[in-house]
Amino acid sequence: MPYRRLPNTDSARIKALRMAVEKAEKTDFRELSLSTHLISEAKSSLIHFERLCNRYQQMYDIQVQANKQFTLKIKNARMYVSHFVQVLYMCVLRAEIKETDLALYGLEENNLILPDLSSNEQLLEWGRKIIEGEQLRISRGAVPIYNPSIAKVNVMYSLFKDGYQTQKLHQKAVARVQDEVAAYREKIDQLILQIWDEVEKESTGLSADERLERNKQYGIVYYYRKGERVE
Repeated sequence: MPYRRLPNTDSARIKALRMAVEKAEKTDFRELSLSTHLISEAKSSLIHFERLCNRYQQMYDIQVQANKQFTLKIKNARMYVSHFVQVLYMCVLRAEIKETDLALYGLEENNLILPDLSSNEQLLEWGRKIIEGEQLRISRGAVPIYNPSIAKVNVMYSLFKDGYQTQKLHQKAVARVQDEVAAYREKIDQLILQIWDEVEKESTGLSADERLERNKQYGIVYYYRKGERVE
């Protein structure tokens, strides 16, 4: 005998509920395999769950699209900060800038090695230190570094910083809706289980083939075990 298995994806859950609702709408009241209360709950839950899933997908798509633009901002900021530090080190090696001035940038203990900019958080921290350090050195009457200028570095860093904050907002929004979907998913699973139990109970008087066919019309999905004959 085949066995049933509850849906394991949200699209399958929606399909199962929709089939039950549509079957109930097309069936004469006296021949229904579901109580009117359960049908009403299935309709309202289906609408709400579909809206939740659609909202999650829309917000997720927005986040993915924004991340494509953010990736370019990361690349540019990392390139400009890294290039600026390299030029700074070259100025120190040529004695154009005092080695002690590296403390202004937080680079006094780096032994003329580029700081780690591999993560967004490290890029945020070092970008801020480099920009503040150069601005402080210039404010003391020193000659600015050019190619790249700190103004250009600041532009790329600011675009990256804004993008970083925007992505965090997108991630929080997506996570919030994802939690709502997950919480409501439990209710949907319980509802589908109730529907399937009630439908199967109402069809116990039918033959095996009739029972399976009737139940499938209400969205129940049956599976056959490995090696089991399928008629």
